[in-house]
Parts: sequence; structure tokens; C-alpha cells
Amino acid sequence: MENAESQESIEFEASDDKPIHLTSSAIEAVRSALKEEGEDGDALRVSVVGGGCSGYQYNLDFDKNPRMGDLTIDFDGVKILVDNVSAGMLRGTVIDFVSGLNGTGFKFNNPNANRTCGCGSSFG
Repeated sequence: MENAESQESIEFEASDDKPIHLTSSAIEAVRSALKEEGEDGDALRVSVVGGGCSGYQYNLDFDKNPRMGDLTIDFDGVKILVDNVSAGMLRGTVIDFVSGLNGTGFKFNNPNANRTCGCGSSFG
């Protein structure tokens, strides 16, 4: 039986070049999703958009090319794109991939979030 939740605890020093960190389980989940649903050359875009029950929500999507002002971060061969505005709101965030009784998916540990919703995909 697999571990129900990722036990990887990461402390990292956020910088302008690397405002977020992906755990090894998140990197593998992104790699798998790119293989199953993406196309050659795709990267994962991580962003923050208005909405959700707490004011903002996390957004994950595939994208071919960086946009003007994007950060491109490489995690073990997986390319992540983050726009400047989102980078500021995500600074210090660790993204993990968990599987457990409460569901399977990406978990954002964002030190900038004053409040979060029950679904874990919205913050304020």
C-alpha cells in the first residue's frame, strides 16, 4: 500500500528567480500529466487568478511558450512558467502532490495566504 500522503517537508529560500518549489511527488505528477494530456514542448503554467470563495484561486494549465515577463523555472527537467504578478502572490509556496482520503491532487502550502477555503484551491 502506498503512502497516503506525501511526507516530504521542504523549507526553501524563495528568490526572485525561484519564488515557488515543487516537491518530488509534484514533479512526478506534472511529468505524468504532461505525458498523458500535454503536447511536446509544453510547460506547466502556475498562476493566481481572481475568484474562488476566498478571493483568489490557484490555476494550473499547460502552455507552449513563456509570455513577456514570465519566469521559467526548471524542476528536474519539468518546465514551470509563472507570471510576475502570480510570482509575488506565490513567493515561498511549496507545491506538493498528495493522495489520501480527502482526495488526490496538488496541494499549495502558501505562506502568504491569510485564509483558505475548504477545497484548498482558493485563498485570500
